[in-house]
Amino acid sequence: MFVIGLTGPSGAGKGTVCSIFGQFGIPSIDTDAVYRELLAPPSACLNDLVQTFGERILSPDGTLNRRALGAIVFSDKDALGRLDQTAHRHIMAEVRRRLAALRERGVPAVVIDAPQLFEADAARDCNAVVSVLAEESVRLERIMRRDRISEADARRRMRAQYPDAFFRTHSDYVLENNTNPEALIPLVRKLLGELGISAETADPHLTAEKNIEQ
Repeated sequence: MFVIGLTGPSGAGKGTVCSIFGQFGIPSIDTDAVYRELLAPPSACLNDLVQTFGERILSPDGTLNRRALGAIVFSDKDALGRLDQTAHRHIMAEVRRRLAALRERGVPAVVIDAPQLFEADAARDCNAVVSVLAEESVRLERIMRRDRISEADARRRMRAQYPDAFFRTHSDYVLENNTNPEALIPLVRKLLGELGISAETADPHLTAEKNIEQ
């Protein structure tokens, strides 16, 4: 089974590219979605976070209080590192479980959709790493519109991520996404051809995303 690691900075359009992979018959594992599922009680991941940061990160109903956790980790790099170490361990264990199940089913190719692909050391599970990049001004506009945040907050988020040069150096392929989703379709088709992966869809302009069930 050919495993594609898909990553890139916020606002570059990684989700759009992942959707296009789905249109071409390539399913995906969304690591953000996996994390959300792993945090639902009863949860070994949540228990480990509570052990690390205390019960102050819990809401009265026993679920994670994301705002409380954020207040701890985003002002303390060491705390953020402990959060990432714990979360990535649980996420990658589940991702690898799903990859094994897909191999058993004979799925020919799959995408690991991972904003923190490198931080989680997930690149070693991939046959190829693809980064989606876009110009800073394009990313800024997309983040502000998508998340309804100020320019200052969007720029702060962008500064906290790897620069484009890092992604170019650590990726096997780079997709530039500075225009519209339709322009990405032939780029993804070409990439699949270079990787030797068959594109199964009859209509690449479909909008439905093909995701893997748990």
